[in-house]
Amino acid sequence: MTQSMTAFARKEEQTQQGDLTWEIRSVNHRYLETSLRLDERFRPLEMKIKKLFSGKLARGKVDASLRFKSLESQSASLNIDQELAKSVVAHCDQLAMLTTRPAPVDMLKVLQWPGVLQADSLDQDALNTAVMSSLNDAIDELIITRKTEGAALQQMIEQRCVEVNNIAINVHERMPDILEQQRKRLAERVADMQVNLDPERLEQEMVMLAQKSDVAEELDRLQSHIVEVQNVLQRNEPTGRRLDFLMQELNREANTLGSKSINTETTRHSVDLKVLIEQMREQIQNIE
Repeated sequence: MTQSMTAFARKEEQTQQGDLTWEIRSVNHRYLETSLRLDERFRPLEMKIKKLFSGKLARGKVDASLRFKSLESQSASLNIDQELAKSVVAHCDQLAMLTTRPAPVDMLKVLQWPGVLQADSLDQDALNTAVMSSLNDAIDELIITRKTEGAALQQMIEQRCVEVNNIAINVHERMPDILEQQRKRLAERVADMQVNLDPERLEQEMVMLAQKSDVAEELDRLQSHIVEVQNVLQRNEPTGRRLDFLMQELNREANTLGSKSINTETTRHSVDLKVLIEQMREQIQNIE
């Protein structure tokens, strides 16, 4: 199924240790490029997170941010390392014995000693598991959005393919009439010039004109490329790069049709083809 590279997903999850919020944005890019904004406590997960993205997405510039808000009850709960506190007080008493004017031990300063007062530690392993599970759900949500956007892009491209094919059919059918009009026009010009031109020479000129303006091969290739575009759109894999290549081939045939044009009608059809192809190409830039 066709997927767009432009999408957004947000996933919130409440855990026993706090609230997790993932926000993911993606836009078109030649390759997969992942940019992360994480709290320092989650930095060790960075490679694991990028591996999860690369396993689910093929292309796109992805910006992902994770916010974590710990529960107030946990952040307010404090513990005292009694053994460390006893050691600090004991050392203060030892220092007091070395002076004749000892000062009383300030308990607030003892609490300020590094490591004496501690907040309840988070279960980082459980939190990491929740982070990865929440991320997996967020990426799945992003993919759903990509598929929805991709379906709309696919419909637009398929409509343009039908229009391109109709133009090719129309030019095919009109070429005999166009050549006959050119034959009459050439004959009228010869008559206006009041010169005697060998009918055989006139016929040779018309044959050369027909060969020079023959666009049957270009139209056949144009239609075959359109069939390939329609087939590629049905594949269940990333198709953006192949579709972009096919747009280049379609544009080449449209340019050749314009260069071989011998009247305003085929010139107009060439311009119409280029417009349709450009419209498809612009949208294909967003397809994964």
